[in-house]
Amino acid sequence: MHKVWNDTELSKMVNKDIPFPMLSDQDGSIGKMYGIYDEDAGVETRGRFLIDPDGIVQGFEVLTPPVGRNVSETIRQIKAFQHVRATGGTEVTPSGWKPGKTVLKPGPELVGNVWKAWKVEEAFED
Repeated sequence: MHKVWNDTELSKMVNKDIPFPMLSDQDGSIGKMYGIYDEDAGVETRGRFLIDPDGIVQGFEVLTPPVGRNVSETIRQIKAFQHVRATGGTEVTPSGWKPGKTVLKPGPELVGNVWKAWKVEEAFED
């Protein structure tokens, strides 16, 4: 099902194939584990889970079917998690971060001072 969705729609939205695996949960067992299975309807609520190479959920979003997910935001978040992982956590990404934009150095001195380093215009550039 996801292959058909990628081939007929998703890849056309982002002009390329999605560079990460998607999961189909035929019997709802995974959805039940993550708490997104709707027992009454017999289906899962639409969701996406960002799971790192160690099997740890780093981010998730669950939406009801009438509201679409933001594929570009998902890819942006994946890149941000990859950057943080690649730096061993010595750099973190502020809200709306994109590759090549300002990163932050975590530590006590950052608390209450993110606004000084974070450039609003960077977060909202297209």
